[in-house]
Amino acid sequence: MQQTILAISGKPGLYKLVSRGKNNLIVEVLDATHRRMPAFATDRITSLADIAMFTETDDIPLMDVLENMKTLEQGAKAKIDPKKASSKELQDYFTSVLPEWDRDRVHVSDIKKLISWYNILVEAGITDFKEEMQPTEGDNIDDRKTQE
Repeated sequence: MQQTILAISGKPGLYKLVSRGKNNLIVEVLDATHRRMPAFATDRITSLADIAMFTETDDIPLMDVLENMKTLEQGAKAKIDPKKASSKELQDYFTSVLPEWDRDRVHVSDIKKLISWYNILVEAGITDFKEEMQPTEGDNIDDRKTQE
């Protein structure tokens, strides 16, 4: 999931990678329309797995932040409306999600986008933010060698 859910700069919402064309990607909008469209190399396309949030110490992967939101909201959509909430309300909410966030580098617009992305993912039924890595056969063989 982490590599196939994409954000495209300048376009609202999130997109699912469907296929790769010769000079483009075919993406599907993560909403009720499921509209497919091409995304070209000139578009700034970012996988959610490549995004991190600034904190006072280390940057935290977006998937960890989304998992924190899922825990806080008990798997439901966010209780706060990013379009109607004040800046103070959004910052207080984000503090409950990620207490050590960097208040100088994370803007209110970033918090709004994060909440809207979380809601899009929950509505699309995508809530497995922390995918477990499945061991490959090579890993199992290495494990057996170390046990001998």
